[in-house]
Parts: sequence; C-alpha cells; structure tokens
Amino acid sequence: MLAPSPVAGIDVGKSFLDLGFDPAATPVRFRNDVPGVEALIEALRHRGAIRVALEAIGPYAHALTGALAAAGFEVGLADPRQVRAFRTAQGRIAKTDRLDAGLIARFARRMPEHLRPAPEPEQIALKALSTRRRQLTELIAMEKTRLAQTIEPPVAVSHRGVIAALEAACAEVERELDRRIDADAALARRREILVSIPGIARRTATLVITDMPELGSLDRKAAASLAGMAPHPDQSGSLPGRNAIAGGRPCLRSAFYMAGMVAARCNPHFREPYKAMRAAGKPAKVAIIATGRRLVTIANALVREDKTFDESKLAS
Repeated sequence: MLAPSPVAGIDVGKSFLDLGFDPAATPVRFRNDVPGVEALIEALRHRGAIRVALEAIGPYAHALTGALAAAGFEVGLADPRQVRAFRTAQGRIAKTDRLDAGLIARFARRMPEHLRPAPEPEQIALKALSTRRRQLTELIAMEKTRLAQTIEPPVAVSHRGVIAALEAACAEVERELDRRIDADAALARRREILVSIPGIARRTATLVITDMPELGSLDRKAAASLAGMAPHPDQSGSLPGRNAIAGGRPCLRSAFYMAGMVAARCNPHFREPYKAMRAAGKPAKVAIIATGRRLVTIANALVREDKTFDESKLAS
C-alpha cells in the first residue's frame, strides 16, 4: 500500500514563511519574497505534497496563495480560532512559527472539512476595496464627532477640510467597487438580486458581495452563522441558559442588523413578524436580529436559485 502524500502547513509572517508537514518532518523557513516562494514550492514538490493549508490569510499571503494555485497545489484556509482550539485539544502549550506550521498541517489532515478555498485575486481586490471603504466611513464619522465638539473656528475649518477629503476618497473607492462589479456579469447579477430584497440597499449589497462570496452555496443555518446572525445556546445543568448571536464576520453582522431594522420598519412582510415578536414580549433587539437572520436566509436562497425577491411568493 502506498503511503499517503504529506499535507503541508504554512505559517505566514511579514518576513518569513514557515513550512511544516504531516506526517511530521523538520520545519523549514523561507523568506517571504519571490525567491523564497519559489524555493518553498520546490520544497513542496520534493516532499510530494499536494495539499497545502494556511490560516485565514492577510495581505502577506496573497502572493503566496496565487503562486501555489498556479503551481497546481490544492490550497485551503483554516480558521485561526479552530487551529488554536486544535492545539489546546492536543495538549500543546509551546507556540512558535515553526511549531504552528506543523500544527496547521496536522489540522488540515485531520479536519479537512473545516478548510475553505483560497479566494481568487479579483475577490481579494474587492475585499480590500470594501475594507478601505469601511475604514474611510469610520474616519468620517470620527471627524464629524470631533467637529461637533469643536468651538474654535480655525479647528472647525480643519475638520471640515479633512471630512471633505475623506468623503472624496470614499466616493472614489465606491466608484471603483461599482466599476469592478459592473464588469463582472455574475457579480452584477448577484447585486441585482440582493438590492431587490427589502432592507438591503446598494451599499449593503456590495458589502455582502465582497465579504460573503459563499452566499448561495451554503445551507440556511450555515449562512446565518457565517453572517453572525445565528443564535447559539449557552446552557449547563439546571440553569435555564440563554441563546445569543456570536462569531461570524462582524461587518456582515452589522450590515444585516441594520438591514433587518430597515425591513422591519418599512416592509409589511417583515414588519408584521417583528410586531408579533414584540407583542410576545421579545426585546426589540432580539426581534431585529430575527429579521436580519431572515434576510440572510432569503438572500442565500435567492442567490442559489438566481431569482430576485418576489413578494407575492413570500409567506407572510
């Protein structure tokens, strides 16, 4: 019987790439530059590895994942929280970059179902633009707060100038996002579907496109969990416990919460269930979260079926 091919794990840092394997082998360190990536790929080929796993990537790994995919390797991403829990489950305390590389490889072999595909270069670019738009929006809000607290006219002029510059930069990022989505027929269709849903405006639709590319490929529970809108129980023994939303992607949770608030106020198909929950004694926040969760599941189903929202087919 042939021995299974080794699984590789890579711990990515700004300056170095640490490569580990399962079955275990001596970890190897490479510089995180073009020659270093080329040497790492040769090391993978020498060891006969086919599958490569990394923790969910930041900007330091973008060039690496592109090179690995181009070289024909199967690249998967692991949630850092799950990798940390896996270390604890193994009873390991020591942590270094090289040890982490081997840990990621062991995690990938034993729990392959928890790996997700690496994003395509265009998806990475869209996510970067979306993140920058969010940063600029937060900066604008902070400057407006400072302006409201300012009493000196020269300082107020300074704040207004900064706000104008930030708003111009944010508008430019918005235009680039729109241009890239309009140029991709599949993404443009996805945005058309999302904006047809009550409560989801164009900006929210863009955020869902950039930060939830899995939408339409998940079941309803997984979609709600990924969006941070799924309630998770916390109960032990005779204590009654409580359910609360947790995890998921924070930017999506905020977006669907606000969309749920708008839908509950402005659309009868969402307003009536919201009122029924409030009449039953549920807090307003709980009712809004339930509305947001409903929006997630509707969006997931519509994208999967390639249909826009049709109120006549939505159960009241």
